[in-house]
Amino acid sequence: MRSYKIPYAVMNYAQLREDGYYYVDKSRYITELEKYQVPVFLRPRRFGKSLFCTMLDYYYDLNETDRFESLFGDTWIGQHPTGRQNSYMVLHLDFSIVSVAENVRDMEKNFGIAMNKSIRGFAEITYKKYFSDFRFSETTNSADLLSDLVTYISLNDLPQMYIIIDEYDNFTNQLITSNKDLLYSELTTGDSFLRTFFKVIKEGVKTLGIGGVFITGVLPITMDDLTSGFNIAQMVTLQPAFVNMLGFTYEETEAYLLAIFDGYGFDKSLLPEIRQIIRNNYDGYRFLPGAEPIYNSTILTYFLNDFTINNGTIPDELIDENLRTDLGWIKRLTLGEVRAKEMLHQLVYEGRLGYTREMLKSKFTREQFFRKEFYPISLYYLGMTTLADNFNMVLPNNTMRTIFVDYYNTLNDLRGTADKYIGFFEQFTKDHSVETLFAGYYRVYLGQFPAQSFDKMNENFIRNTFYELCNRYLSSEYLFALEQNYPSGRADWEITGRPGTPYHKNKQIIEFKYFPSKDAKHILALEVPHPEDVEQVCRYAADAKELLPDFHIRQFVIYVVANKGYKIWEV
Repeated sequence: MRSYKIPYAVMNYAQLREDGYYYVDKSRYITELEKYQVPVFLRPRRFGKSLFCTMLDYYYDLNETDRFESLFGDTWIGQHPTGRQNSYMVLHLDFSIVSVAENVRDMEKNFGIAMNKSIRGFAEITYKKYFSDFRFSETTNSADLLSDLVTYISLNDLPQMYIIIDEYDNFTNQLITSNKDLLYSELTTGDSFLRTFFKVIKEGVKTLGIGGVFITGVLPITMDDLTSGFNIAQMVTLQPAFVNMLGFTYEETEAYLLAIFDGYGFDKSLLPEIRQIIRNNYDGYRFLPGAEPIYNSTILTYFLNDFTINNGTIPDELIDENLRTDLGWIKRLTLGEVRAKEMLHQLVYEGRLGYTREMLKSKFTREQFFRKEFYPISLYYLGMTTLADNFNMVLPNNTMRTIFVDYYNTLNDLRGTADKYIGFFEQFTKDHSVETLFAGYYRVYLGQFPAQSFDKMNENFIRNTFYELCNRYLSSEYLFALEQNYPSGRADWEITGRPGTPYHKNKQIIEFKYFPSKDAKHILALEVPHPEDVEQVCRYAADAKELLPDFHIRQFVIYVVANKGYKIWEV
């Protein structure tokens, strides 16, 4: 079998295809995109947008005709070409390299520095043979330089230009998160350089100097605020045909896993465990109601990259630390710490935020973005929440749960220092007792809360905070899971020894129930848990045993009675 390289941080399509990297073929979406003249497609960060843009670059570039077979011959689009392949001069612009400044004049200067090199290189280097007698205007204005190109192409009947704009909203989003609202408004209204730049593109499409445009980014805010100057944009993000264009489906992920295991000769008995780990941590993104959940392609590839580098060993750190930087959006989105705490409370306690289908739209303004009732949609576009159904947004996976609970603890000064927790975690590594683990959590973590707080707690809060705490201190030797998927339902909480540790193949499954303090006398007097809870956790254990027949599986029921105490049974 072929041993593929893992394309983590590889953003160039030709490099990926020619240097032996594994490739998930998304080329069939080119056909769908060609149904639109100026499609705009949005996805959260780290979903492979830049790689997709370079695929379009190589597909449409007339300079790449001789490489079409090597780059696309075995892909879907190579077998079903659209007829527009290798027929354009491609101008590929990356707005993420534009540096943020303090005023419009300096922003325009930075925009010119970033864009003019690509625009000038287009005529003076890449497609020089078509522009032998062409001269740019004596200007540093990017819109004017682009206009020079479009006009010359139109007047001289040259091959049309195809414009790709990657991260179109990157620098404007930085203005939003850094509270530069006035500067943002100046850029997106009136005759700003940014609006003028997009007006040139609009005019080029109209005069046929530009034959196609593809724009990608994260949020629809900037595009909506630019609408009057660029009303030809076609938002395709929420079109069903594009729901799986970026990110990996279950089928694509399974093929990826098998190719890696076969190519590297890894022990296939690990596959069931690996499937559970990646589903818990990288799956769960649903971009339309009822759509198949998909994996975040970049953070899955982050995991597989470490997995192969370490010869089939599960990485110590399952979370791509780059994801934590996205939390800067939350304080800005909520306009301060008070609202941030309210929203985090809702997600950590209830695990969901309500929304309506009417709110789920492909365009909205900066003002809407910061409205409290609009938080679910804002977080959805940022990739922090995802659609559960037609009414609720949820955290997509355990990676996001960990990040959000950690942030909740930090804002509420609940994180605590390591010396508070070391004792019982150290004891757990000796006795592997769930009782030890939960007793320490209940005494130290929950012990920080005033009595009245327990009236607002629930099972979801206990599961989430217990999970984050254990994962923070024990993840080097144990793997934890919330809502583990089984044929008979979702197990509340699990702990499993990591492969390579003495306790590998030991799994403990816990069913939690939370009761208010008024039930303390009855619940704490119970000798056995309720039969339905025993039956439920035993079903999950049976499912786990069928999936992992050589594992030793234990199952527990834990009843938490506010601040009055708890009961643990092994069943």
